[in-house]
Amino acid sequence: MFVYIALLYIGIGLIPTGIAMTLFFTYPVFTALLAWRFFGERPTLFRWLVMVIILGGSVLTIPQSSAAYSSDTITTGIFASVGSGVVYAFYKVMAQKCLEKFHPVPFTWISFTCTLLFSGISLLFWPLPSTQLDWTPLWIGSIFSGVVSFIGHTFNNIGIRMIGATKASIMGASSPALTVLVAWIAISETLNLVQSLGIGIVTLGIALLSGEGFIRRRSLS
Repeated sequence: MFVYIALLYIGIGLIPTGIAMTLFFTYPVFTALLAWRFFGERPTLFRWLVMVIILGGSVLTIPQSSAAYSSDTITTGIFASVGSGVVYAFYKVMAQKCLEKFHPVPFTWISFTCTLLFSGISLLFWPLPSTQLDWTPLWIGSIFSGVVSFIGHTFNNIGIRMIGATKASIMGASSPALTVLVAWIAISETLNLVQSLGIGIVTLGIALLSGEGFIRRRSLS
């Protein structure tokens, strides 16, 4: 859990938030592949096609190098964001296995405790800058982020236990689009038309995956 959060924050710090989150939300593709490997849940042809759509949409979101974002910065941000999605996919698959025996709430507590521990240890190897930091807003933001993340992960782990990692990973179909909307409202972050189209395609792809069962039932009837 610590690894994917650290990679995601690195990605957000290097490229626009909406793009970093959209690249992170390619994790359902990797979750489906890992579930096939570990649980024998072979993807259907429809799911393969939609996964290609999601990956194609994520490519459209990649920003071009500019004065604000150098090519090295963009490359590092892309790898960090996608890498975060891959690690998160592993986390979800392992969570599905663990939640067969453990209750979601203590499992989430253990995950967050380990993340806090590793975060503290990382400060020993990644020292803070010498400039004076304003700790008050940093503490407030960190506590708020921790509480919200804990609630979200608790519900997510409950969902994994009830419906499995693959289905749980594709239920958040609106997350990339909502992230862009919140980033626009909160920090006035804007994207160009092609990037917005890519985010829309990724959102549509995840929505199609979440509705795969309904579409199959309609076709059979």
